[in-house]
Amino acid sequence: MAKNPPRTTREPQYQFCIDYADERGLESLGLMTSQTWYDDPRRLLFTLSRYKFVAKMFDGMGHVLEVGCGDGFGTRIVRQAVDAVTATDFDPVFIEDARSRSCDRWDIEFTVHDMLQAPLQKQFDSAYALDVLEHVSPEDEGRFLENICGSLKPGACCIMGMPSLESQAYASRASREGHVNCKSMPEFRDLMQGYFAHVLGFSMNDEVVHTGFHKMANYLLVVGTGRK
Repeated sequence: MAKNPPRTTREPQYQFCIDYADERGLESLGLMTSQTWYDDPRRLLFTLSRYKFVAKMFDGMGHVLEVGCGDGFGTRIVRQAVDAVTATDFDPVFIEDARSRSCDRWDIEFTVHDMLQAPLQKQFDSAYALDVLEHVSPEDEGRFLENICGSLKPGACCIMGMPSLESQAYASRASREGHVNCKSMPEFRDLMQGYFAHVLGFSMNDEVVHTGFHKMANYLLVVGTGRK
């Protein structure tokens, strides 16, 4: 039986793409990101841009903690900028999915952990949680943040991101069902000031991070520095 001729690109500088695919196979999306890419491709861009913000803020740091990593698809963006990442989620299904797509080049430790139950044993140089706090009930948010702080070295910083309270009028029904604790910027900043010496607030619309009027933002990012 005749073999298919090898594939070659018309422009030779792109041949490495075929060589990579033949050697490793193609990369795959995760459980959450695959569904997003199918249903709403733009939303995946917005999500990944939040990870880029974290990566730029934490650039050059040592060991970083992610709380609520989901399928871990965006975590690699942060790993590219720091020495190490431990990514946690309370759902074993998503951690198993993340581990199944791990690779040696971007070594990330994925582990099951419920931050409402206890801090991690190890202390980290910084931490971040994107699209997590809005799923934590108001009566539990103090314990959640205390356990994050308990996982950090003294003076460490933390980035938290969530959809704004004002954006919920435009959120999908599925989003609203899981979002039990969205906040406006003043409330979000006040909460973080209880745990960090300095708190900086940023607004976000789609993939653009800015310092504009928070009530017109669909997403909020708060950077806390100096763990109390």
